[in-house]
Amino acid sequence: MRYEIRVEGEMSRTMTDSFPELESCVISGQTLLFGQVTDEAHLYGLLARFQSLGLHVVEMRRLAM
Repeated sequence: MRYEIRVEGEMSRTMTDSFPELESCVISGQTLLFGQVTDEAHLYGLLARFQSLGLHVVEMRRLAM
């Protein structure tokens, strides 16, 4: 499964490095992270990482293959 996750604000390189399994870019003042998510447990782990870093997820969506 591929996912796209939008985070409020521009994440620093150090922050994006906390998500080595995802690629990232900045669009209109938001950080877009995207990539392969292996299963539901991985997805919940990513969300927990965002929360623990104090990041606000604006949007998350599963992409068609």
